[in-house]
Amino acid sequence: MSRVALVTGAASGIGLACAERLSADGMTVVLADLNEKAGRAHAQRLGGSFVAADLSTRAGCKALVDAALEAHGGVHVLVNNAGYQHVAPIEDFPEDQWDRMISLMLTAPFLLTRYCWPSMKRQKWGRVINIASIHALVASPFKAAYISAKHGLVGLTRTAALEGGEFGITANAICPAYVRTPLVDAQIADQAKANRMSEDEVIEKIMLAPAAVKRLLEPREVADFVAYLCSEPAGTITGAALTMDLGWTAR
Repeated sequence: MSRVALVTGAASGIGLACAERLSADGMTVVLADLNEKAGRAHAQRLGGSFVAADLSTRAGCKALVDAALEAHGGVHVLVNNAGYQHVAPIEDFPEDQWDRMISLMLTAPFLLTRYCWPSMKRQKWGRVINIASIHALVASPFKAAYISAKHGLVGLTRTAALEGGEFGITANAICPAYVRTPLVDAQIADQAKANRMSEDEVIEKIMLAPAAVKRLLEPREVADFVAYLCSEPAGTITGAALTMDLGWTAR
């Protein structure tokens, strides 16, 4: 019987790439997203299942895991990927955006981990992989909620690793620099307009300025790292904040 992987934010970008790679590796994949049309189409293509879930709510998180357990009997891999960005100075940052971003990118990973935990313990095998960001380790201005959530996600990862070790459960956070996704494409366009630059200049002068390797990451590269962390050779890696930062933090 194949292992079951639950991937959030799986209708596009990094989440979709993870679902595709884990499916190619023989796992049964549960895709979760708010985008029902794209999510269902990709799930059908991959031979998996789709759950429409608003993960900014506790009820949405519980319903997602309940649906996965009912359909497949267990969850072996949890990839917490869903998220978005809102950019504003602290003094102008909308309070409702703060609440929603913390709920989606910190509370939801906790709840989904909590709800999947009994299944992973019974199986004596589990992989919790949190898609963090380089902004889980460093800060930039105007991203208070995103950076706070991602920093918290690393703390959650480390705690889960300490609690899960005796049960064969590992927990790790992947911290990539900018990845070429629809979310980042939108940021590039916004930055170009705000700074009166071309989009190529935004990539070169803003996004890649701290990096040693001067290119954006691709979603499949993050998915390849996720697949490795699900492998048996990676079974001793846990509690780590693993960078894919193009050399950003080497300075």
